[in-house]
Amino acid sequence: MVLHYRPIRAGAVAVLGLAMTAAMGGFASVAASAAPAAPAGYTALTSSVPATTDPQTGGFSASSMAIQVALQPRNAAGLQTTLQGMYTKGSPNYQHWLAAGQFDARYAPSAARTQAVTSFLTRAGLKVAASTSPFLIRATGSSAQVAAAFHTKFGTYKSKKGVSYFQNTAPVALPTGVASYVQGVTGLTNTIRDQSQAVRPSAVKPAVSPAAAPVPPACEEPYPTVAQQFSGAGIPFGYGDGPGCQGLTPAQDNSIYGAPTASPRTTGKGVTIAVFELSAYQHSDISTWAHTFYGPTYTPPLTDVNVDGGPLAPQCPVGDTCPANFNGFAGDIEVDADIEMQLAIAKNVSNLIVYNAPNDFTGQTELDEYTAIANADQAESISSSWAVCENDVTPGYVQAENTVFEQMAMQGQSMFGAEGDTGAFSCIRSDGTTIVNVLDPPSQPWVTSVGGTSLESFNPGASQHPAYPNGVETVWNVDALCTNAPPGPANNNEPAGGFFWCGATGAGGGGSSQYWGRPFYQFGQGVNNPNTTHANGTTQCSLARIGTPCREDPDISVNADEFTPYAEFCTANANTPFSQCGFSADQNPAGWFGIGGTSLSSPFWSAIIADRDSFTGHRSGNINPVLYLLNSIAPSVFFHDITGQGQTTTNNGLFPVTRGYDEATGIGTPKMKALITESSILG
Repeated sequence: MVLHYRPIRAGAVAVLGLAMTAAMGGFASVAASAAPAAPAGYTALTSSVPATTDPQTGGFSASSMAIQVALQPRNAAGLQTTLQGMYTKGSPNYQHWLAAGQFDARYAPSAARTQAVTSFLTRAGLKVAASTSPFLIRATGSSAQVAAAFHTKFGTYKSKKGVSYFQNTAPVALPTGVASYVQGVTGLTNTIRDQSQAVRPSAVKPAVSPAAAPVPPACEEPYPTVAQQFSGAGIPFGYGDGPGCQGLTPAQDNSIYGAPTASPRTTGKGVTIAVFELSAYQHSDISTWAHTFYGPTYTPPLTDVNVDGGPLAPQCPVGDTCPANFNGFAGDIEVDADIEMQLAIAKNVSNLIVYNAPNDFTGQTELDEYTAIANADQAESISSSWAVCENDVTPGYVQAENTVFEQMAMQGQSMFGAEGDTGAFSCIRSDGTTIVNVLDPPSQPWVTSVGGTSLESFNPGASQHPAYPNGVETVWNVDALCTNAPPGPANNNEPAGGFFWCGATGAGGGGSSQYWGRPFYQFGQGVNNPNTTHANGTTQCSLARIGTPCREDPDISVNADEFTPYAEFCTANANTPFSQCGFSADQNPAGWFGIGGTSLSSPFWSAIIADRDSFTGHRSGNINPVLYLLNSIAPSVFFHDITGQGQTTTNNGLFPVTRGYDEATGIGTPKMKALITESSILG
């Protein structure tokens, strides 16, 4: 029997229906626009009112709520100069990473400034609580007290999907004497709901075991056609040599992208890596996956670190929301995918730390988790497959995140993020809108944004040593169905037109940031292109000076297509509440299935850099400056350039693939041997 293949989004239920705005970059400017009016003696923070086109249904009242005031770093100009020097070859600061604790010692706000903000909050009747970061001051009080303290108001809104949310309806104002010390205030809106970027089939054709089949195995199937997508009938599926033809094996992953000859030094020995997660998982799943591919004596080097109680015992900020069905094991499919992907590329790492926080609605627990990763400074390379579209976060929130990512960069930590699975329209699943948008935090200047490609017609079958399929790899956009076209025959007359397929079958994310200007390291062929945007003080890279080119995503890519997937093992039982892997009991064999999405691309790349760290014997730090420099010196040595030439899939729903850099696949996909063993000439 052939079962119908339809993608189910991992974690999507946690974020549906937060419609915020139908205009691109709906938040107002931060750095460039005039400050809004404020009461005498107060200064309003610019762009502190989230934009929305949803109807207000009433006021908002809570007996208690928690907020975080994000403080500006001390000597911010000096921080930027030193940070750039750490990533500029020839600078006296080049790769002189800070030790744990030194970032705070050099750049934490002065005691006087912290006390000034604390005193303001206390005078306003708020209770200041302990914080794990000197850059964050946490306080609690009733919504009336919070509104009075910041001279703002709250309202409740209802999205077009019927989901209610609250946000402040007037600018946030602080006493003029302390306003310049503050980046922003988080906790004033509950629209920051991270989702994972993984996609899997809901059902697949039962496959013949490769061990009992000829080569290529009988379950190998061709890439699906448009007609099959439109038919509503079952799509036969079989890809790679994972159990039951359920995706690529680690050997195939490494072979396709040209990994060096495997040795402890080229597979992560001595390196600690980490994943950022918002869900519990089962160690037994990881062990089964690892024993299948590496034998019964291999022990996955897992360490669990919970922040704010983690997803099984959430210590949710007061007044925030950490629903049970968004926590527990609600994202186990994501956690397993991240860990298994890192171990597929870097199996000999000394330690793989699984950081975990509750999945909340104001973004405060996520900020706490990133802070914990930076403060611990144990992981050399970190991957996060959880994100939210930029239009659903606030300028103050992204600046608070940026301080943490700057800390990681100055400590030599490499941070990677999944750029999304709905093409150029990253808000489709988070708030239901179809604006052109990228994801936070992948769009952050000190995070490596990882996009998605497809191996399309190339199916390695049972071959454990397949060569790279030159001329085949394309941008991920299944059958080129994701577009911004209106309903018509080309999209099966779906009411949402091509946008339906961006959400249904997916496409690699990419585009320009509505907050961040172009980093100093982002240069090379294709970076300046017809789609480049410039800071305009409102909708385009609003944290940058007017006229500055905007940060472009992704930086790099790798295979993410759910029809050319990786093999994942994930199961559920009575002790894994809200697990997304319950379906796997009906798979053949049970527990195994193919998984795609940029959720796999990000840990893939983070593991490559872990291998590089192992080979070179030192931290790479944020890898973006090295990647763009390599792309300017010898692109064909280090990357596969995805150009679209001779192919039918040539864009991610909006942005085209071109020679050199493009906003669909970035620089391109990895040539692993060169990146791991030959790029050390740049440090």
